[in-house]
Amino acid sequence: MASLSFIVGIIGNIISILVFASPIKTFWTVVKKKSTENYKGVPYITTLLSTSLWTFYGILNPDGLLVVTVNGTGTVFQFVYVTLFLIYAPKDKMIKTAKLVALLNVVFLGAVIAVTLLALHGNIRLTFVGILCAALTIGMYAAPLSAMRTVIKTKSVEYMPFLLSFFLFLNGGVWSVYALLVKDFYIGVPNATGFVLGSAQLILYAMYKNKTVSPKSTEAIEEEGSTHLVKGGIEMGAYNNEDDEGDVKNRSLDKGKSLPKPAINRQNSLQKILRTLSLNAYDLQSGWVNQTDIENGVRKVDNDL
Repeated sequence: MASLSFIVGIIGNIISILVFASPIKTFWTVVKKKSTENYKGVPYITTLLSTSLWTFYGILNPDGLLVVTVNGTGTVFQFVYVTLFLIYAPKDKMIKTAKLVALLNVVFLGAVIAVTLLALHGNIRLTFVGILCAALTIGMYAAPLSAMRTVIKTKSVEYMPFLLSFFLFLNGGVWSVYALLVKDFYIGVPNATGFVLGSAQLILYAMYKNKTVSPKSTEAIEEEGSTHLVKGGIEMGAYNNEDDEGDVKNRSLDKGKSLPKPAINRQNSLQKILRTLSLNAYDLQSGWVNQTDIENGVRKVDNDL
């Protein structure tokens, strides 16, 4: 049984390290561009706290060698990510991130270690740290719930990367088996939760991977966007000529009447803005849309109107 748990623990180490290494491509891009762009530092800061606490838990646990090796490696990865984020983040974001790092990874972590070593004794130490570690790990596995809600709402899996979901599923499953073999409740509960949530993500992926937004829905969104743009252009025109009250009244739209169709020369400009409106958050963060292009397109619509 001991040899089996060791083999399962080694497999768990390999899978967990793959999960920890998954953001390398992201930070390689950050280093090349010398900017964190729209990336958030909170996931790496909280994961650094989690891996640090699990490393401490493994040190306290007489049978925690494999817990120490995997989470010690994870701590190194997360420390590098957080450091790179602080180096390449804009000044205002860097200051906020540094404050959060100091609060969670220095003050809170230091307080937990100090209380554990100075105020607690015996098995209570392991219980105290184990509960904290389990709570943080459940939070980590629960983080993709928002992505799952988005998948159900949009019927699209583009917001839920398959490989990340798959490795979280494997990670939760392997460590759940390990926890059963070594009879460690604090490792078992959060990873069993992760296994269930990972399974749910894979089921959603299988359900929606070949589905796309219906053309009818897309047309409705574009039509709604066109209505807002035309209405906005008319209102701006009225504002710019507010001294001439007669003209303003003549150009106002009565409630219940249909909006005028934009002229042909306006439609080309509107189409560019509509394409921008139809892009999702991932496209915008990936740099598909240039801010200057958007502003030029808006100015062109205003001038045409």
